[in-house]
Amino acid sequence: MKLEDRIGELIAVGASVTTSCQPCLKYHVKKALESGADEQEIAEAIEIGRMVRKGGANNMDKFISELAQRVPSTVAGTNNDCGCSSST
Repeated sequence: MKLEDRIGELIAVGASVTTSCQPCLKYHVKKALESGADEQEIAEAIEIGRMVRKGGANNMDKFISELAQRVPSTVAGTNNDCGCSSST
């Protein structure tokens, strides 16, 4: 089973918002319009992405607060083995 292009692009619009990727959002909004999505559908996909991003951020903030209470401050943030490109 394959999603029709319009639906796939609307999903990509929401995912772009969730990951805060502006170039992706621009690209997928354009592709969604080309695939037959209307402005209301795109607005709804954007709103869903915003809700998911907000929920994820709230959960991460709660996790960080709990972790900070359990990890000594001398250890927190010193191990960069996670592969992120953070310069801190």
